[in-house]
Amino acid sequence: MRGIGDTFRILHVSTGNVCRSPITERLTRHFLADRLGDPRGGGLIVESAGTWGHEGAPMEANAETVLADFGADASGFVGRELLDEHVIMADLVLTATRDHRAQVISMGHSAGLRTFTLKEFTRLVRAIDPATLPPLEDGAVERARALVRAAAALRGWLLAPTAEADEVHDPYGAPLPFFRSIGDEIHQALDPVVTALTGVAARA
Repeated sequence: MRGIGDTFRILHVSTGNVCRSPITERLTRHFLADRLGDPRGGGLIVESAGTWGHEGAPMEANAETVLADFGADASGFVGRELLDEHVIMADLVLTATRDHRAQVISMGHSAGLRTFTLKEFTRLVRAIDPATLPPLEDGAVERARALVRAAAALRGWLLAPTAEADEVHDPYGAPLPFFRSIGDEIHQALDPVVTALTGVAARA
């Protein structure tokens, strides 16, 4: 069963689970803890995996550097291959690309309504009136569940301007400046998502 008890699981998916999804996972954790003032994320559990995941592999060194740039913790990360159980347990799956999204959905487990590319989810979240979501006083978990339902209802109405608009490109093997550009891209996509999840804007 998904959504057991008072937790909400966010699963970030890329290819190898050593670059994009680790950056996205650890940035999400960092931003949630910062906004909520709770290192445990208010019951929001953030994980990642790869469709061709390097099981047991460390994060790429350049990805660690990107996280350090944002003050996020890269320690203790271990790569994982995406398994059925990860999708089954996830309340929200955010993928780096449309191909990853298609792969997650093809695994079944009624994943379609809770699986988006990161940038697709950002676009949908921007269109949702925060006043229609439960207040944070009702708990971050209830607010997160309502946000996913609202985003799923909007899908099909707010299409991407181009196919590329929903993609986060793979920096694997690229030099640090490209990793940093991908990190900035992920940060810009995550910021409105974390704001919607918590009801708390980033500090200036």
